[in-house]
Amino acid sequence: MKQQLAALISAALQHDLSLTEVTALLEKPKYEHLGDLAFPCFTLAKKYKKSPAMIASEVAQHIQADFIKEVKVEGAYINFYLQQLPIAQQVVTQILTEREHYGTRPATKETIALDFSAPNIAKPFSMGHLRSTVIGNALANIAEKMGYRTERINHLGDWGTQFGKLIVAYKLWGNQEAIEAAPIAELLNIYVRFHEEAEHNEDLNEQARQAFKALEDGDEEAHALWQWFRDASLQEFQSIYQLLGVAFDHYNGEAFYNDKMARIVAELEAKQLLVESDGAMVVPLADMPPCLIKKNDGATLYATRDLAAAVYRQETYAPVKVFYVVGNEQSLHFKQLFAVLQQMGYEWAKNYAHIPFGMMLIGGKKMSTRKGKIVLLADVLKEAIATAFHNIEEKNPTLVHKEEVAQEVGIGAVIFNDLKNDRMHDIDFDIEQMVTFEGETGPYVQYAYARIQTLLKKGAYVANQEAITHLDETAWPLIKQLQDFPDSVAKAFNDADPSQIAKYSLQLARSFNKYYAQTKLLSADEYQQARLAVAHCVALVLSESLRLLGIASPKEM
Repeated sequence: MKQQLAALISAALQHDLSLTEVTALLEKPKYEHLGDLAFPCFTLAKKYKKSPAMIASEVAQHIQADFIKEVKVEGAYINFYLQQLPIAQQVVTQILTEREHYGTRPATKETIALDFSAPNIAKPFSMGHLRSTVIGNALANIAEKMGYRTERINHLGDWGTQFGKLIVAYKLWGNQEAIEAAPIAELLNIYVRFHEEAEHNEDLNEQARQAFKALEDGDEEAHALWQWFRDASLQEFQSIYQLLGVAFDHYNGEAFYNDKMARIVAELEAKQLLVESDGAMVVPLADMPPCLIKKNDGATLYATRDLAAAVYRQETYAPVKVFYVVGNEQSLHFKQLFAVLQQMGYEWAKNYAHIPFGMMLIGGKKMSTRKGKIVLLADVLKEAIATAFHNIEEKNPTLVHKEEVAQEVGIGAVIFNDLKNDRMHDIDFDIEQMVTFEGETGPYVQYAYARIQTLLKKGAYVANQEAITHLDETAWPLIKQLQDFPDSVAKAFNDADPSQIAKYSLQLARSFNKYYAQTKLLSADEYQQARLAVAHCVALVLSESLRLLGIASPKEM
C-alpha cells in the first residue's frame, strides 16, 4: 500500500518528487486518530514558493483510490485513512501463503562477502568478540533475505608478534599437558605472565621479536608450535560458534595472505604509489595519515595484508559488496585501506564498507587480554542458560525438553541484548541485565511466539481463506505492523543495522500482547479462526525476525 500511495502522490506532484523520494517522506502519524500514513509537504515549499499547508491542501484534492477511505489535511500534512478490511485480508493472505518467505526478495546471482568475528588465535573468545560475531551473522542473514548470496569469512588473527611472545612464554613456563587439557585458558595465563614479566625484563620483548622472525622464516619448531596453538584455539572457538548458531564459509586468517603480499607491494611500486618515509614505505593519502605498507626492517603490516585480502576476495568471490564488521576504533585503518585500493585503480573498492560498532565495556572501561581483564563468552553463555533453566523450573516445571529450551532462551537473551542496541553505541557489560527475562529482551519476544503456539493449539486453528473474511478492526494496528516487516528488513540491510529488526520484533510482540489483553481470542464464535489467523501471522513474522537475528523460537517456554 505504501508503494501504491507513493506512486499516487508522485503523480499528483507531476513527478517533481520521484517514487523513491516520496516513499522516504511517507511516515506513520504519531497518533492513530491522525490516520494510517501521512505525507509532510515542508520540503516542497521552496520549490513551489507556497506555504506547506497550501501545498498539502492542493495536492490532497488529486489523490483518490479504492484502498483509500479518506484523505484529510492537518496543517502541512496530508493524512491518509486506509480501507482496513480489504488491506487486512490482503496482508494476512500474503503472510499465510508466503510464511517464512514473507518479506524475502527474489534471489539474485550477486554475492556479498562479510568479514566478521575474527578472534585472535591462542586468546580466549571474550565478550569483546561477541559484537562482531552476532552483528556479522545477522547482517549475513538479512543479506540473504534480500536475495543475495553470501560468503561468510572469519579472518582469524593467526599471525603477528604476539606469536613470538607466546612461543617464548611457552618455552619458559608452558606445560604441554596443561595446555592440552585447557588450551586457551592456559595460553592466556602464560601470555598475561609474559607481559607482567616484560615490564621488568625488556630482554623478553627482544626474544619475542626473534621468535616471531624465526616463525616468519619458516623455522620448524616455531611453526609446529604456531600450528598447535591455531588448531587448539579453533577447536575451542567452534564450541562457541555452535552454541551461537554461527557458521562460516572460510577461515582464511592473516597467515593465509603471507605469500600474497609481495604482489601488492610490487603493484604499488609499479604504480609509483609508494614513497619512503623515515626508512619505511608508505602510500601518501589526502586528508589522512599515510598508509604504512612496510616498516623500516622490511616487515609488512596489517594494511599490506588487508590489501592482499581485498584483492584475493574480489578475484575469488566477485562480490558486489564487502562488509568489514569491525569495531569503530579501526575506522581510520579502513578509510586508508579503501583509499589505497582506489588509488591502485580498483573501481570495486567503492563497494567495500566498514561496518563499525561500539565497544563492550566493563565498568565503563575497555577489556584487555594483556592484563587478563576479560569476561569469557563461554562463561556468560553458560550462566545465561543456567538462569533460563532456573526460570523454567520455577514457572513451567513439567515442560519437556527443558535443557534444549533453556539453551535457546539463554543464548537468545545474550544475542538479543547486543542486537537491540544501535550498533554504534558502546555497551557496558552487565550480566544481571543481560539475563533478565522481562522488558526489552529476547525471551520477551520468544515468549510472545510461544504463547501464540499454545493459543493456536487450544483453538484447533486451521488456516483457511474463508476465516479471513471475518477479520475485524481490533486487529488493524497489528496488521499495519505486519505490513511494515518487509520495509524493516530492507531498512536494516540498507543501514547495515540489525537493531532495526530487534526493535521491530519488540514492538510487534508488545502490540500482540496488548491485542491479547484486550481481545478474547478463544471465544468459540464465528470470528475465532480469523483472530487466530492474525495471531498465526504475528507468530510467523516474530519467528522470522528472530531467525534473522540468529535466535531460535521455542514453541513452548
